[in-house]
Amino acid sequence: MTYRISKEFHFSASHRLDGLPEEHPCARLHGHNYVVELELSAPSDGLDSTGFVRDYGDLGDFSAWLDSAVDHRHLNEVVGDRNPSAENLSRWLYDRWSTRYPDLTSVRVSETPKTWAEYRP
Repeated sequence: MTYRISKEFHFSASHRLDGLPEEHPCARLHGHNYVVELELSAPSDGLDSTGFVRDYGDLGDFSAWLDSAVDHRHLNEVVGDRNPSAENLSRWLYDRWSTRYPDLTSVRVSETPKTWAEYRP
């Protein structure tokens, strides 16, 4: 059996996606109010002494970093050489934070209330 927890975070940013036809809306500069969900897990015998997968307060570092490094930025300048699609953002966030949170099992990114992309190794 596995326990899973998740926590949701929010930021706003602009981006444009390369490789699309000029007339495609995502090829133009535009922005989103993003939602990021981190999922962490532990086996049933791997909970800490309080019964947590991880204390939600431990995710404060991620929240502070998201606010200072990503919020109200142009993602093309933040994520390096990756095209900042929701899919690539989920992988980029996982890669940046999986060493800090070894119990991180997935990162989900939403650009709109109806769309989600997820990276789960």
